[in-house]
Amino acid sequence: MENSLLKTPKKFGMVIDLDRCTGCCTCMVACMSENNIPFKEDESNKLKSITWMRVYKLSNGQPFPNTEMSYIPRPCMHCEGKEEGYPPCVSVCPATATDYDSATGIVSQIYPRCFGCRYCMAGCPYHARYFNWADPVWPEGMTQFLNPDVSPRMRGVVEKCTFCFHRYQAAKERAYHEGRREIGEEEYQPACAQACPSGAIIFGDLNNPRHRVFQLVNSTSKLEDTSKKSFVFRLLEKAGTNPKVYYRSARPWIRMSMDNHLSGEDKAFKLLAGKKLGITI
Repeated sequence: MENSLLKTPKKFGMVIDLDRCTGCCTCMVACMSENNIPFKEDESNKLKSITWMRVYKLSNGQPFPNTEMSYIPRPCMHCEGKEEGYPPCVSVCPATATDYDSATGIVSQIYPRCFGCRYCMAGCPYHARYFNWADPVWPEGMTQFLNPDVSPRMRGVVEKCTFCFHRYQAAKERAYHEGRREIGEEEYQPACAQACPSGAIIFGDLNNPRHRVFQLVNSTSKLEDTSKKSFVFRLLEKAGTNPKVYYRSARPWIRMSMDNHLSGEDKAFKLLAGKKLGITI
Protein backbone atom coordinates (compact mmCIF):
# COMPACT_ATOMS: atom_id res chain seq x y z
CA MET A 1 0.00 0.00 0.00
CA GLU A 2 2.77 2.45 0.97
CA ASN A 3 4.71 1.90 -2.27
CA SER A 4 1.59 2.31 -4.42
CA LEU A 5 0.74 5.60 -2.70
CA LEU A 6 4.22 6.93 -3.39
CA LYS A 7 3.83 6.18 -7.10
CA THR A 8 0.33 7.67 -7.40
CA PRO A 9 0.29 11.40 -8.35
CA LYS A 10 -1.31 13.58 -5.72
CA LYS A 11 -4.59 15.33 -6.40
CA PHE A 12 -5.32 17.85 -3.66
CA GLY A 13 -8.89 18.93 -3.15
CA MET A 14 -11.56 19.97 -0.66
CA VAL A 15 -14.90 18.88 0.68
CA ILE A 16 -16.87 21.80 2.16
CA ASP A 17 -19.73 20.78 4.44
CA LEU A 18 -22.45 23.37 3.89
CA ASP A 19 -24.49 22.03 6.80
CA ARG A 20 -21.61 22.94 9.12
CA CYS A 21 -20.76 26.32 7.61
CA THR A 22 -22.12 29.19 9.73
CA GLY A 23 -21.13 32.00 7.35
CA CYS A 24 -18.67 33.48 9.86
CA CYS A 25 -16.21 34.29 7.02
CA THR A 26 -13.20 33.24 9.10
CA CYS A 27 -11.92 31.43 6.00
CA MET A 28 -11.95 34.71 4.05
CA VAL A 29 -10.00 36.58 6.74
CA ALA A 30 -7.47 33.74 7.16
CA CYS A 31 -6.95 33.57 3.40
CA MET A 32 -6.34 37.31 3.10
CA SER A 33 -3.90 37.31 6.00
CA GLU A 34 -1.98 34.24 4.81
CA ASN A 35 -1.67 35.31 1.17
CA ASN A 36 -1.03 39.05 1.52
CA ILE A 37 -4.28 40.00 -0.20
CA PRO A 38 -4.68 43.79 -0.24
CA PHE A 39 -7.83 45.53 0.88
CA LYS A 40 -9.29 48.99 0.34
CA GLU A 41 -10.81 51.51 2.73
CA ASP A 42 -14.05 51.17 0.79
CA GLU A 43 -14.74 47.54 -0.06
CA SER A 44 -18.26 48.23 -1.36
CA ASN A 45 -17.09 48.13 -5.00
CA LYS A 46 -17.01 44.36 -5.48
CA LEU A 47 -15.90 44.72 -9.10
CA LYS A 48 -12.49 45.90 -7.90
CA SER A 49 -12.16 44.17 -4.52
CA ILE A 50 -10.07 41.03 -4.17
CA THR A 51 -10.78 37.95 -2.09
CA TRP A 52 -9.58 34.51 -3.08
CA MET A 53 -12.20 32.88 -0.88
CA ARG A 54 -15.70 34.37 -1.14
CA VAL A 55 -18.70 33.33 0.96
CA TYR A 56 -22.10 33.56 -0.73
CA LYS A 57 -25.48 33.60 0.98
CA LEU A 58 -28.21 31.36 -0.41
CA SER A 59 -31.92 31.07 0.43
CA ASN A 60 -34.44 28.37 -0.45
CA GLY A 61 -36.90 31.09 -1.50
CA GLN A 62 -39.67 29.82 0.77
CA PRO A 63 -41.78 32.13 2.96
CA PHE A 64 -41.61 31.96 6.75
CA PRO A 65 -41.69 29.57 8.62
CA ASN A 66 -40.16 27.36 5.87
CA THR A 67 -37.31 29.76 5.14
CA GLU A 68 -33.84 28.22 5.17
CA MET A 69 -30.46 29.87 4.61
CA SER A 70 -27.08 28.50 3.64
CA TYR A 71 -23.59 29.91 3.12
CA ILE A 72 -21.41 28.80 0.23
CA PRO A 73 -17.61 29.31 0.55
CA ARG A 74 -16.10 29.43 -2.93
CA PRO A 75 -12.33 29.21 -3.48
CA CYS A 76 -10.70 28.45 -6.81
CA MET A 77 -12.02 25.05 -7.91
CA HIS A 78 -8.66 23.89 -9.36
CA CYS A 79 -10.49 22.20 -12.23
CA GLU A 80 -9.07 19.29 -14.18
CA GLY A 81 -11.04 20.15 -17.30
CA LYS A 82 -12.83 17.74 -19.63
CA GLU A 83 -9.39 16.27 -20.28
CA GLU A 84 -7.05 16.24 -17.29
CA GLY A 85 -4.67 19.17 -17.40
CA TYR A 86 -6.89 21.45 -19.49
CA PRO A 87 -9.02 23.61 -17.16
CA PRO A 88 -10.94 26.46 -18.85
CA CYS A 89 -8.54 29.11 -17.54
CA VAL A 90 -5.36 27.27 -18.58
CA SER A 91 -6.68 26.55 -22.06
CA VAL A 92 -7.22 30.24 -22.92
CA CYS A 93 -4.13 31.85 -21.33
CA PRO A 94 -1.86 33.11 -24.16
CA ALA A 95 1.09 33.79 -21.82
CA THR A 96 1.13 30.43 -20.00
CA ALA A 97 0.75 32.46 -16.81
CA THR A 98 -1.50 29.78 -15.36
CA ASP A 99 -0.75 26.08 -15.54
CA TYR A 100 -2.00 22.70 -14.30
CA ASP A 101 0.44 20.75 -12.12
CA SER A 102 -0.13 17.05 -12.86
CA ALA A 103 1.84 16.09 -9.73
CA THR A 104 -0.53 17.87 -7.34
CA GLY A 105 -3.62 18.77 -9.36
CA ILE A 106 -3.18 22.43 -8.40
CA VAL A 107 -3.78 25.18 -10.95
CA SER A 108 -0.93 27.64 -10.49
CA GLN A 109 -0.75 31.37 -11.20
CA ILE A 110 2.62 32.78 -12.31
CA TYR A 111 2.40 36.53 -11.79
CA PRO A 112 5.53 37.72 -13.69
CA ARG A 113 4.19 36.06 -16.87
CA CYS A 114 0.72 37.61 -16.65
CA PHE A 115 0.14 40.74 -18.75
CA GLY A 116 -3.47 41.26 -17.70
CA CYS A 117 -5.47 40.18 -20.75
CA ARG A 118 -8.03 38.58 -18.38
CA TYR A 119 -8.93 35.75 -20.75
CA CYS A 120 -8.68 33.40 -17.78
CA MET A 121 -11.29 35.45 -15.92
CA ALA A 122 -13.63 35.14 -18.88
CA GLY A 123 -12.98 31.39 -19.09
CA CYS A 124 -13.58 30.65 -15.39
CA PRO A 125 -17.27 29.78 -14.81
CA TYR A 126 -16.87 30.18 -11.03
CA HIS A 127 -15.68 33.83 -10.98
CA ALA A 128 -12.74 32.73 -8.85
CA ARG A 129 -10.13 35.00 -10.45
CA TYR A 130 -9.48 38.66 -9.65
CA PHE A 131 -7.67 41.44 -11.49
CA ASN A 132 -5.34 43.83 -9.67
CA TRP A 133 -6.43 47.30 -10.71
CA ALA A 134 -3.82 49.04 -8.55
CA ASP A 135 -0.63 48.34 -6.66
CA PRO A 136 -1.33 47.20 -3.09
CA VAL A 137 -1.23 49.93 -0.45
CA TRP A 138 -0.62 48.77 3.10
CA PRO A 139 -1.36 50.80 6.25
CA GLU A 140 1.72 52.15 8.01
CA GLY A 141 3.56 49.37 9.82
CA MET A 142 1.53 46.55 8.33
CA THR A 143 4.30 45.53 5.94
CA GLN A 144 6.11 44.03 8.94
CA PHE A 145 3.29 41.50 9.29
CA LEU A 146 3.10 40.34 5.67
CA ASN A 147 3.76 36.67 5.00
CA PRO A 148 7.33 36.38 3.65
CA ASP A 149 6.46 33.11 1.88
CA VAL A 150 3.95 34.78 -0.46
CA SER A 151 4.90 37.54 -2.87
CA PRO A 152 2.53 40.55 -3.06
CA ARG A 153 1.12 41.03 -6.54
CA MET A 154 1.63 44.12 -8.67
CA ARG A 155 -1.13 45.92 -10.57
CA GLY A 156 -2.14 44.61 -13.96
CA VAL A 157 -2.07 40.90 -13.11
CA VAL A 158 -4.70 38.30 -12.28
CA GLU A 159 -4.55 36.42 -8.99
CA LYS A 160 -6.47 33.59 -7.34
CA CYS A 161 -6.52 30.88 -4.66
CA THR A 162 -3.50 28.55 -4.79
CA PHE A 163 -4.54 26.09 -2.04
CA CYS A 164 -1.73 27.82 -0.06
CA PHE A 165 0.85 25.99 -2.18
CA HIS A 166 3.70 27.58 -0.24
CA ARG A 167 2.59 25.51 2.76
CA TYR A 168 2.96 22.36 0.68
CA GLN A 169 6.49 23.36 -0.28
CA ALA A 170 7.36 23.99 3.37
CA ALA A 171 5.90 20.61 4.40
CA LYS A 172 7.93 18.83 1.71
CA GLU A 173 11.14 20.55 2.83
CA ARG A 174 10.46 19.58 6.45
CA ALA A 175 9.85 15.96 5.46
CA TYR A 176 13.03 15.90 3.37
CA HIS A 177 15.19 17.14 6.26
CA GLU A 178 13.61 14.53 8.53
CA GLY A 179 14.33 11.76 6.01
CA ARG A 180 10.69 11.12 5.09
CA ARG A 181 9.33 10.65 1.57
CA GLU A 182 5.71 11.42 2.42
CA ILE A 183 3.96 14.18 4.34
CA GLY A 184 0.99 13.58 6.63
CA GLU A 185 -2.51 14.80 5.93
CA GLU A 186 -2.33 17.30 8.79
CA GLU A 187 1.07 18.69 7.67
CA TYR A 188 -0.35 20.42 4.61
CA GLN A 189 -3.55 22.35 5.26
CA PRO A 190 -4.55 25.65 3.61
CA ALA A 191 -5.22 28.62 5.87
CA CYS A 192 -8.99 28.46 5.29
CA ALA A 193 -9.25 24.81 6.35
CA GLN A 194 -7.01 25.35 9.37
CA ALA A 195 -8.92 28.41 10.58
CA CYS A 196 -12.51 27.19 10.05
CA PRO A 197 -14.00 27.06 13.58
CA SER A 198 -16.77 24.61 12.66
CA GLY A 199 -14.53 22.21 10.72
CA ALA A 200 -16.62 22.68 7.58
CA ILE A 201 -13.59 22.64 5.22
CA ILE A 202 -11.85 19.27 4.84
CA PHE A 203 -8.67 19.27 2.73
CA GLY A 204 -6.44 16.46 1.54
CA ASP A 205 -5.31 14.16 -1.27
CA LEU A 206 -8.21 12.88 -3.36
CA ASN A 207 -6.01 9.97 -4.49
CA ASN A 208 -5.08 8.82 -0.98
CA PRO A 209 -7.60 6.37 0.58
CA ARG A 210 -6.39 7.33 4.07
CA HIS A 211 -7.42 10.97 3.70
CA ARG A 212 -10.87 12.15 4.77
CA VAL A 213 -11.59 13.87 1.44
CA PHE A 214 -11.10 10.59 -0.41
CA GLN A 215 -13.43 8.78 1.97
CA LEU A 216 -16.14 11.45 1.68
CA VAL A 217 -15.98 11.76 -2.10
CA ASN A 218 -15.94 8.02 -2.74
CA SER A 219 -18.67 7.04 -0.29
CA THR A 220 -21.99 5.66 -1.57
CA SER A 221 -23.88 8.29 -3.59
CA LYS A 222 -26.84 6.56 -5.23
CA LEU A 223 -29.86 8.79 -5.70
CA GLU A 224 -32.31 5.97 -5.12
CA ASP A 225 -30.72 4.96 -1.81
CA THR A 226 -31.00 8.08 0.36
CA SER A 227 -30.19 6.15 3.56
CA LYS A 228 -26.59 5.66 2.37
CA LYS A 229 -26.29 8.86 0.36
CA SER A 230 -23.14 10.88 0.96
CA PHE A 231 -24.69 14.12 -0.35
CA VAL A 232 -21.36 15.12 -1.95
CA PHE A 233 -21.59 17.15 -5.16
CA ARG A 234 -19.76 19.76 -7.24
CA LEU A 235 -20.76 23.15 -8.62
CA LEU A 236 -21.83 23.43 -12.26
CA GLU A 237 -21.35 19.73 -12.89
CA LYS A 238 -22.92 20.12 -16.34
CA ALA A 239 -20.04 22.37 -17.45
CA GLY A 240 -17.66 19.41 -17.37
CA THR A 241 -14.85 21.32 -15.65
CA ASN A 242 -14.24 18.50 -13.12
CA PRO A 243 -13.45 20.74 -10.13
CA LYS A 244 -11.53 19.35 -7.17
CA VAL A 245 -13.63 21.28 -4.64
CA TYR A 246 -16.63 19.24 -3.53
CA TYR A 247 -19.57 20.31 -1.41
CA ARG A 248 -21.66 18.31 1.02
CA SER A 249 -25.22 18.93 2.21
CA ALA A 250 -28.19 16.81 3.22
CA ARG A 251 -30.61 19.55 2.10
CA PRO A 252 -32.03 18.82 -1.38
CA TRP A 253 -32.81 22.46 -2.24
CA ILE A 254 -29.13 23.34 -1.90
CA ARG A 255 -28.15 20.56 -4.29
CA MET A 256 -30.78 21.74 -6.77
CA SER A 257 -29.52 25.33 -6.55
CA MET A 258 -25.95 24.34 -7.43
CA ASP A 259 -26.80 23.04 -10.92
CA ASN A 260 -24.71 20.01 -10.07
CA HIS A 261 -26.93 17.27 -11.51
CA LEU A 262 -25.90 15.60 -14.73
CA SER A 263 -28.02 14.69 -17.73
CA GLY A 264 -30.64 12.12 -16.73
CA GLU A 265 -30.48 13.01 -13.04
CA ASP A 266 -32.80 16.05 -13.23
CA LYS A 267 -35.98 14.10 -12.57
CA ALA A 268 -34.51 12.19 -9.64
CA PHE A 269 -33.25 15.39 -8.01
CA LYS A 270 -36.59 17.13 -8.44
CA LEU A 271 -38.50 14.21 -6.92
CA LEU A 272 -36.09 14.11 -3.99
CA ALA A 273 -36.32 17.87 -3.43
CA GLY A 274 -40.13 17.80 -3.62
CA LYS A 275 -40.33 14.96 -1.11
CA LYS A 276 -38.08 16.75 1.41
CA LEU A 277 -39.75 20.16 1.07
CA GLY A 278 -43.28 18.85 0.77
CA ILE A 279 -43.85 20.60 -2.56
CA THR A 280 -44.37 19.57 -6.16
CA ILE A 281 -41.72 20.70 -8.63
